[in-house]
Amino acid sequence: MSDQLVECVPNFSEGRRPEVIDSIRDAVAAVEGVRVLDLHADVDHNRFVLTYVVPVPRAVESGLAAARAALQRIDLRVHEGAHPRMGALDVFPFVPLFDTPMARCVELAGDLGQAIATDLGIPVYLYEEAARRPDRVNLENIRKGGFETLRSVLPEEPERAPDFGPRAVHPTAGAVAVGARRPLIAFNVYLATADPALAKSIARAIRHSSGGLRYVKALGLEIAGSGTTQVSMNLTNFKATSLVRVVDLIRAEAARWGVPVVRSEVVGLIPLDAMLDAAEAFLQLKGFSRDQVLERRLLSE
Repeated sequence: MSDQLVECVPNFSEGRRPEVIDSIRDAVAAVEGVRVLDLHADVDHNRFVLTYVVPVPRAVESGLAAARAALQRIDLRVHEGAHPRMGALDVFPFVPLFDTPMARCVELAGDLGQAIATDLGIPVYLYEEAARRPDRVNLENIRKGGFETLRSVLPEEPERAPDFGPRAVHPTAGAVAVGARRPLIAFNVYLATADPALAKSIARAIRHSSGGLRYVKALGLEIAGSGTTQVSMNLTNFKATSLVRVVDLIRAEAARWGVPVVRSEVVGLIPLDAMLDAAEAFLQLKGFSRDQVLERRLLSE
């Protein structure tokens, strides 16, 4: 059990103050066994994503450190950004690595949720594999309306009561979604138009919940002052719905309105196989073997 590892990918509602970002990262990194792999901050979203791995016995401790650091440094009452959010520490997923079972991540999510509610007085919702209600599997159902709406309705609407903690958002830290999930790719595509209507239309066309591609979650977002808009996505199964298929469909939808794709970006880390899948498709490689990738061959020796 002590050798089992989990990946943690907490999302924080801060992307503009480097000193705050660094202090939160350092608070998490100070937990024994934590290995920080990546930090991605976005000024327009006003949000940063931390990716780290940690042994199972230290996983809840690291999550509580993340929640406490966010509570001390982020005030949602003065937070503004393009990305939906309901908490200072907005989302905290556990992702199983190697032989760690998903069931263990579900247990960790419950333990962390209870600890955040008890120690910090912040309401906690469980989502994805850790959800205890079918309507809370999808994060967007929990976060609907964001901090401001939840602050108003939580005391009055029983169906929005949290899984742990008070029936009121924390005044500055809001609420937290804690979950367990498989690896996903956070992926954004930028369009050469300042009009968010097209990005929202494309997001509706490609996301599974509105009839689009399976394993794609998408939002259309305005990126103020940049002259662009963004289709912001989570790809939850890149083997079944590839990066290439997603980008091709976005390009086709945008081209109908004479709008080109400017660029794309990966938020956080991405599996090597996803990039190799994209390279094979784009280059139309025939008879290609993953063993032909130099670095993979070296690591396998």
